[in-house]
Amino acid sequence: MATIIEMPKLSDTMSVGTLVNWLKKEGDTIASGDKIAEIETDKATMEMEVFDAGILLKQFIGAGDQVAVGDPICAIGKKGESVDAPAKKSAAPKAEPEKAPAEEKPAKKETSPAPEPEPETEKSAQAPAPAEKSATESDGARRRISPLARKLAEEKGVDLSNVKGSGPGGRIVRADVEAAAKAPKPTPAAPPAETPAKSPAPQKGAAPTAAFVGTSDTPVQEAKSVPVSNMRGTIAKRLVESKSQVPHFYLEVEVDVGPLLELRQQVNAAFGEGTKLSVNDFILKACAHALRKVPAANASWEGSTIRNHAAAHVSFAVAIEDGLITPVVFDAHKKSVFQISSEARALATKAKAKKLQPADYTGGTFCVSNLGMFGIQRFQAIINPPNGAILAVGTTVKKPVVNEKDEIVVGHRMALVLSCDHRVVDGAVGAQFLAALREILEKPLLILG
Repeated sequence: MATIIEMPKLSDTMSVGTLVNWLKKEGDTIASGDKIAEIETDKATMEMEVFDAGILLKQFIGAGDQVAVGDPICAIGKKGESVDAPAKKSAAPKAEPEKAPAEEKPAKKETSPAPEPEPETEKSAQAPAPAEKSATESDGARRRISPLARKLAEEKGVDLSNVKGSGPGGRIVRADVEAAAKAPKPTPAAPPAETPAKSPAPQKGAAPTAAFVGTSDTPVQEAKSVPVSNMRGTIAKRLVESKSQVPHFYLEVEVDVGPLLELRQQVNAAFGEGTKLSVNDFILKACAHALRKVPAANASWEGSTIRNHAAAHVSFAVAIEDGLITPVVFDAHKKSVFQISSEARALATKAKAKKLQPADYTGGTFCVSNLGMFGIQRFQAIINPPNGAILAVGTTVKKPVVNEKDEIVVGHRMALVLSCDHRVVDGAVGAQFLAALREILEKPLLILG
């Protein structure tokens, strides 16, 4: 009798899986331990292994199909054996995407002639109201602009306050906008202060200048609705649960990372190309060290109990194509910053290839989210349950600081924001953790071993 192979539960939070690709085809001989398909879970894409031997008699789903855990995906049996598709244990979760086209019938409105004539007579009856209502204020007087001229001005980036209308009563018409668009643009104002104009790098907080205002007719991107992937759906669900159910509070410190940057530069120069420690490597190690010093911050809420963790399993957020995932550096408190660096790099590579296994991303006790490489100065991260806290790391900025001699010097400062689950980590505990972390990062030789 044929054996029905069902969609396995490949992660603790998986409820549906997407069959990405069949590795065997119908009629192939299957041995125990063979990998027959690639399954996308809510966390990664994994190869599905079977322990039944025989002939792959029937594939019940195709590549790209999404089915619930426990639903049949194929049958393995003896050669020539016939098998019928068994009933699914759950309803297929595809109903919504299929409905989409039915709802997209607004075209009918345009083909239906009935309601359209009224606006024309209304507009003319109420004179220039709609068109003139779109006028702008200029020196206290209302200016009249035709809707077409306004639309054209938006597309071409023309400032209507500088356009003189040639229509009746000074109304701005299409020709006025086109003429203004072709006219030579005024020379931009001198750059503020000593800011060199050579670098196009985004200036903090600056409003977009004309050079950055898009005037192209091409769309920003193709307008479309994309089905929510397993991973994105899980991220959305978990983060909503976390933000709505976990009582967050936030603590922030600013750290002098000048010594750390100097040490990192020396280490990387000394070890050459083979070793490239990142700032994040030091932060992961420093967190593990700080958790050892303040173990109360290394805890989880479990409903009727609080779990105090004996090891610092530090996870870190990795952005991937479909969302983000948090691989774990296990026993980070026992590892050198070099070991952590090597392990974190390997995990990030696997994460981006969607090859992480559940053992790679479950079991973390503390999490680090670093957006410093994007120039973000500070932010507040959402706790990743069951962790009791998460550290948000900003970029390093140069700023004037006052040293011990009361002199104003150039300092390198990094903002760290700790999000705490107040059920587990109280304010004093979070503050002690941040104090310990700051001390370690400002004296990084303590963790170089």
